Amino acid sequence: MGIGMQILGLVASLSLLVFVHELGHYLFARLFHTRVDKFYLFFNPGFSIMRMKKCGDKYQFSFFSSESPEDWKNYPENTEWGIGWLPLGGYCSINGMVDETTKAEELSAEPQPWEFRAKPAWQRFFIIIGGVLMNFLTALIIYVGVMYHYGVEYVPVTEAQYGLQFTESAKNIGFQNGDKIISVDGQVPETMGDFATALLIDDVKEVLVDRDGETVSVKIPKNFGQQVLAAGDNAGFCQFNFPFVVDLVMEDHPAAAAGMQHGDSLVAINGEEYFSFFDYQSTFAQSKNEDVELSFYRGDSLYQTTVHVSDEGVIGVYPVSPASFLTSKVVKYGFFESIPVGIDKGFETLATYVKQFKLVFTKEGAQQLGGFGTIGSIFPKVWDWERFWNMTAFLGIILAFMNIIPIPALDGGYLLFIIVEMITRRKPSDKFIGIANTIGFTLLIILLIYANGMDIVRAFFK
Repeated sequence: MGIGMQILGLVASLSLLVFVHELGHYLFARLFHTRVDKFYLFFNPGFSIMRMKKCGDKYQFSFFSSESPEDWKNYPENTEWGIGWLPLGGYCSINGMVDETTKAEELSAEPQPWEFRAKPAWQRFFIIIGGVLMNFLTALIIYVGVMYHYGVEYVPVTEAQYGLQFTESAKNIGFQNGDKIISVDGQVPETMGDFATALLIDDVKEVLVDRDGETVSVKIPKNFGQQVLAAGDNAGFCQFNFPFVVDLVMEDHPAAAAGMQHGDSLVAINGEEYFSFFDYQSTFAQSKNEDVELSFYRGDSLYQTTVHVSDEGVIGVYPVSPASFLTSKVVKYGFFESIPVGIDKGFETLATYVKQFKLVFTKEGAQQLGGFGTIGSIFPKVWDWERFWNMTAFLGIILAFMNIIPIPALDGGYLLFIIVEMITRRKPSDKFIGIANTIGFTLLIILLIYANGMDIVRAFFK
């Protein structure tokens, strides 16, 4: 159920975003009286699940067909709507436009009034940018809706009762488990996201922490973001610390056989004292198929017991949720309040992603690229509407930004050609655009194969 739910979330989210993206192209095309030959959700190599077109006064349908019915050609002014079978995107085929669905040699010798290429540059500019605008606008609307319906709940970084737990990449520059954040370059971060963003992409220089009652300065190297990526700390370089208190003991597992109970609070393994849940988790992982002596408090009494660690590195208990040890802050917004807050959230997300994008061009960043598997992994394994809408808005921001990059075959590539035309008053030939799109499309396919290949490598060889 878990992976299946992640796949469902990914497909549903991308389907919505692809639909509104192509709808943006469609609406501007129709606004400027440009014909749209086909509008498809999902790709349809070989056959389509469904096709629909208005022929005369009625809509006609065709299911599981490899080609459009012959008589549909008598109505070239109407759009064929369809659903393909390959859920990797979609397309809006605009008449007279050289793209991945139409080659230059397929166009008539003379541009027709209803064709894309016959329209003035400023109209073609809006037809192309329509997809990006719709994706970004959709993300803003979703964020406004999320703020209004759910509000915001988070744990302030400065309220971490037991401090933070750090990965080795963070410890290497001076952090220690249990450190409590005081400030970052003189500013107090509000959320864990603010703290991570500051250190990974904002090039901050100093973090002040409270370490056992003393104020300690931690200097942040300029390449800290690359160090985190190189270490493979994809989940982040820190998280809230909390003790290991048993919530549920699983039947027929080592902890149950050893007599452990709900509420037992671990304090040591093999006589070595630990506090953090993560330290116990790490030690269990290093003690597979071994017997360990656990010390724990049950009420006010200290107990010891011997527990066998399974070959999976666990003893068969669920810990008390970290939320039990943290004080969260909840902010609710009225309808009109949620509008500027949601819009600010969208622009902040875009700004953060643009700054983060620089890491892609580093060796460490390139090694962390991922495809559909990586994207799907960010969706929860149990359906959560709040998470779904937040992730959809986030992916909408990414899709808008990635499409505006000036690479041929992407919207940004077409926009670049149009802007050059506006400046020079000379329009690139359809043949040149076709060649450029072929090169750009080939590069994108190579990138797609690489990114999804990295997913496979990480899944099976790491």
